[in-house]
Amino acid sequence: MNPNNTNDTGKLYLIPTTLGESAPLEVLPISIKRAVENIDYYIAENEKTARRFIKSISANKSQPDLHFETLNKFTEPSEIPTYLNPCLNGLDVGLLSEAGCPAIADPGANVVRIAHDKKIQVVPLVGPSSILLAMMASGMNGQSFAFNGYLPIDNSERRSTIKKFERLSKETEQSQIFIETPYRNDKLLSELTKILQPNTQLCIAADISLQTETIYTKSVLEWKKVNIDLHKRPAIFIIQA
Repeated sequence: MNPNNTNDTGKLYLIPTTLGESAPLEVLPISIKRAVENIDYYIAENEKTARRFIKSISANKSQPDLHFETLNKFTEPSEIPTYLNPCLNGLDVGLLSEAGCPAIADPGANVVRIAHDKKIQVVPLVGPSSILLAMMASGMNGQSFAFNGYLPIDNSERRSTIKKFERLSKETEQSQIFIETPYRNDKLLSELTKILQPNTQLCIAADISLQTETIYTKSVLEWKKVNIDLHKRPAIFIIQA
């Protein structure tokens, strides 16, 4: 790293965070701690939670020396390129996600693209991705899979999209991954068991890397017989027809 060298361009470090209230160094490698200890400029969705995470990784790091730029749905796109100005002045910048890996199902992807345009070196650090961890544990096709984000809210569009994913999975043998707002998880599971074919495989991975982690892959027919509480639990859903 080159935090004090203004003759060189700084780097953009993609710093994964935990997926919940687990001890950081139980799920994150020591490289995350080293990066945090050497970086004072950060881009994050929420400054308060970012500061809390940094303190949990490096308790002795000076909080007043930290500088934050906020990146969320309210951020003006024209402001984002300026977030990397420290790099142009030789200082490293850390990009933090609220949970898991930056730039994966995360607004940080825009920052990474701009870094490439500005010829700033991008350094991805190892950490937990709920999407990949769920895929690893599902037993489904890990050679070909697609992450589709959130399902539509409209009931008709939602039903049509679920059927489309099932059809696509059957035609291409590709695993289809999607997520839902945690308080709607139970409703989604009920819908999936009604819409999908009985023999379609469905994996539900909830609270990944936490003490309450549950990961199950069953046929839709089997899921109809299961009583599971997914309310307000971060979850990944994967289907394979």
